[in-house]
Amino acid sequence: MFHKEGAQSILIGIVFTAVVLLLSDKFIDLNWLKMAIQISAFVLLIIILQFFRNPKRTVITNENQILSPVDGKVVVIEEVYEGEFFKDKRIQVSIFMSPINVHVTRYALSGIVKFSKYHPGKFLVAWHPKASEENERTTVVIENKTFGAILYRQIAGALARRIVNYAEEGMQVIQGEDAGFIKFGSRVDLFLPLGTPINVALNQKAIGGKTVIATKLE
Repeated sequence: MFHKEGAQSILIGIVFTAVVLLLSDKFIDLNWLKMAIQISAFVLLIIILQFFRNPKRTVITNENQILSPVDGKVVVIEEVYEGEFFKDKRIQVSIFMSPINVHVTRYALSGIVKFSKYHPGKFLVAWHPKASEENERTTVVIENKTFGAILYRQIAGALARRIVNYAEEGMQVIQGEDAGFIKFGSRVDLFLPLGTPINVALNQKAIGGKTVIATKLE
């Protein structure tokens, strides 16, 4: 199953592969060179297909849990100052996605979208400390009766050139449902209230819609 945001890229990849196969078969006589070109075209197509895969996952919604919004590795857990929306200190949990990860963004919790904004910006590597403030990004705040307001930020990486965000202010969203997509290497930051019990550790692998990032406030 593939994400709808990959339809154009997948179609281009299929057409490109078909053209390479036909032209190489017609104009290249050296068998080793022909095979090398054709294999390279197939490998490129496979990379495109795996990048846009969208595995079906059954998410059991839980008001007392915040689930990982993406697949990847936990690279930051720290107290920071969030200056765009809250303008106070929060716990930041950041998840880095490599090009081989599923790049679907899922809602980490159910609630009402209170804020949604796109920011154009740079394309620093996604793990760069300034990426959260200087890269192309979207900021979304969801208000939940259990946790209050939770902010997540989709951040483009060095290769990413398009962030897709489906969250609009006033929407009622459901935990685990499709919230968007980021193409080719990126990061998602979560900003949680101070004191929120965190259930993950640095360098832990996270699975979108499955891994529990945090639990209910005491």
